[in-house]
Amino acid sequence: MERKEEIILAALELASEYGLGSVTMAKIAEKLRIKTPSLYNHFRSKDEIVKAMYSCLREKAQQNRPSGLADPVDFAAKNLEQILTESLTAYLGMVNDRNMLCFLRVLYSERSVDPVAADIMLQETEHMVRSTRNLFYALAVHGKMKNENLDTAAMAFAMAVHSLIDYQMDRVTAGKADRFSDGGCTKELTDYIRWFSRQAGGDCDEKKTD
Repeated sequence: MERKEEIILAALELASEYGLGSVTMAKIAEKLRIKTPSLYNHFRSKDEIVKAMYSCLREKAQQNRPSGLADPVDFAAKNLEQILTESLTAYLGMVNDRNMLCFLRVLYSERSVDPVAADIMLQETEHMVRSTRNLFYALAVHGKMKNENLDTAAMAFAMAVHSLIDYQMDRVTAGKADRFSDGGCTKELTDYIRWFSRQAGGDCDEKKTD
């Protein structure tokens, strides 16, 4: 393991135990049993560590999940509900990665008071919106979705999914639910995808389901 990754994981462990606001460069150094100035050879500040944490953990989580957005080659054999479910399951696989989930739970608890945490959550939401928009345009080209107000549909879908993930995070933190069913969609997400698919299904998809 490289030193930068060791620093990131040490900071994550401290943040998950004491809160992001309590983490300092001195505490990270103490946990790693190194001198504080040594940290500055790799990162200029705690905020820089947190930003690097997001990039590092997201990349590693993506490597361990199923393929991302549905492949257009597979569109013909699947209906809209199947495509959206598979795409979202791939995303939830990343969220369910142990370190990524721990990091997101820290961010969820700190984003209202910590600008860096809020900025990272904003980046993740915007990434979800962009990915959804790209997927919807591809689905419309293949006749799987109605070619109407796709930007608005992508925003509405991504934000609804984001809110349902927030809801599940709160349930997990409150001890009322386990993780996302081993990376699969929750009942609420499944019901929403089914409803959305019926509203937004295109000509090809409607013919297949008639």
